[in-house]
Amino acid sequence: SPENTPDITAHPPMLRRSLTTLAGVATRAQAARAGAVATLNAPSYFSNLASSGADVRDKSDRNTHSRLAVASAWRGYATDIATTSANSGAITAALKTPTADIKYDESNHTIDKPGDPSKRAFTYFVLTGGRVIYASALRLVVLKFLLSMSATADVLALASLEVDLSKVEIGQTVTVKWRGKPVFIRRRTPAEIEKEAAVSVGDLRDPQLDADRALNPEWLVVVGVCTHLGCVPISNAGDYNGWFCPCHGSHYDASGRIRKGPAPYNLEVPEYKFMDETNQKMIVG
Repeated sequence: SPENTPDITAHPPMLRRSLTTLAGVATRAQAARAGAVATLNAPSYFSNLASSGADVRDKSDRNTHSRLAVASAWRGYATDIATTSANSGAITAALKTPTADIKYDESNHTIDKPGDPSKRAFTYFVLTGGRVIYASALRLVVLKFLLSMSATADVLALASLEVDLSKVEIGQTVTVKWRGKPVFIRRRTPAEIEKEAAVSVGDLRDPQLDADRALNPEWLVVVGVCTHLGCVPISNAGDYNGWFCPCHGSHYDASGRIRKGPAPYNLEVPEYKFMDETNQKMIVG
């Protein structure tokens, strides 16, 4: 549009080139219409047309051609400026002096060379491999530490003990080994059960009910280690027909409770359970 057309008065050479181009185009068009080809002088042509009083149509065509020529010349001028700015330096030198030795302008950027002069890939590989080795070694140390804290296979095998009670007679006491300690299993008579249940808890040094020490009143299970100095008491002995420690004279009743002597506590009752309702098998531990 005319508003976007640049000020042509600021570029006299450009205006002269545009008018010359327009004159040539107009002259050839006029000659073609007349049936002859002639070469006309652009300044005289425009002056003759202006002085002879050309019609409105010719004047309009002349103005249109002038604007087109000026716009085309401006575009060419702008393109020359942009091309000159972009192609300055290395490109211009390459066009003027072509050679097989290609050189690049490194003033504003760097060019990566073939290969890896800085050994960056090798450095990353070494660092990553080292970290993997460190992590594996740390994992091995942690696993070794955790496994050392867990029980070994022989300890786990002794953690529980299965006992067959089918051959134990009433009033009899059997001794089994559990975790390196003797365990007394006593099948009490009805009279012993009744007697121990009638004992007054207030008279005991370590007060405990007989019902709290036996899951089944007929069967009593205690660890056979005296609570005084760790001796092994004798079964079915003592003043209370329970257990007697001859080392220092501790007497236990048929419920394993301390009744006389220096022992401070009752015989320990381990964890146990019966495997069936017939109470023929028991698991200690």
